[in-house]
Amino acid sequence: MATATSSASRIAYSLNRFGRAPRITKHLRKDRTTHLPIPHIPFLTTREFAPNRLKDHYHTTLADDLMYLTYTHEPSGVERKATRQIRLKFDPEDPYSKFRHNPPVGGSQVGKRPAPPSTPEDTVRLEKIQIHTFIKESLQNKSALLSPVMMLRALTGETTKGGGQHAVEGIQLVKGKKAVGGWIRPGVPVGAKVDLRGQSMYDFLNTLTEFVLPRLRDFNGIVLPPKSSSSTTPSTVSGVVSFGLPPEAMVFFPQLEVNVDAYPMLPGIHIHFVTNAKGKGAQDKARALVSGFQVPFVRR
Repeated sequence: MATATSSASRIAYSLNRFGRAPRITKHLRKDRTTHLPIPHIPFLTTREFAPNRLKDHYHTTLADDLMYLTYTHEPSGVERKATRQIRLKFDPEDPYSKFRHNPPVGGSQVGKRPAPPSTPEDTVRLEKIQIHTFIKESLQNKSALLSPVMMLRALTGETTKGGGQHAVEGIQLVKGKKAVGGWIRPGVPVGAKVDLRGQSMYDFLNTLTEFVLPRLRDFNGIVLPPKSSSSTTPSTVSGVVSFGLPPEAMVFFPQLEVNVDAYPMLPGIHIHFVTNAKGKGAQDKARALVSGFQVPFVRR
């Protein structure tokens, strides 16, 4: 009898306890701009559940092929030979030479940095895709940026902190940093840009290679530099592949093709494939990666 009474009391306690809203022990942080609570976890979007063909292609096939193509063998246990320092080193504690200008011999050493060791962790991969456009008319009329911002938002679907991802910056305005001959002034918006990472990056790349590039008649591929070009320039060690699309190519994007009349002006865009490749031969590794995603190259 006592057991039945105790069980009934426990059930009644449970109903009373869970029948009302739980007590808030720790309040969520609020956004300073919108004054809305910020959840502890990001909101899950549909694209996070759907498999991506290009992402799977990289991890199953392309990463192994790039590791084989770009591998440079270095014997284990043998340290890399340090670059020879032929410029005198001054004592930093000596007050007479503490602030003496001592430039390196041979100019800038940016293009002479060696590549990191070839390891599976350093296999070249795509980190982000940056899309930006320059609007000359915005120098006289800031409302000219409305159409490019609308276009980039339709192309990428990116918004500020979209999908609960607080690191997503969305569409950003590009402002002038210094005065250029009375034409560009510091702080004046001159264009727009957007950075794509993760799933949205592969979605845009898939749209670019499947719908846009095959429909361009005058586009045979990204033009390669001549063989006589220098291999020690800053661009060759940056690991970035860039090319542009003219305004006529914008109508081939499915996001814009369905409603072209909604945009007063469709400017051209620059697309930058930013990879993790660094050091000598970084741009060649980046080109090998981008070509694996069906982006053609041509040499003239």
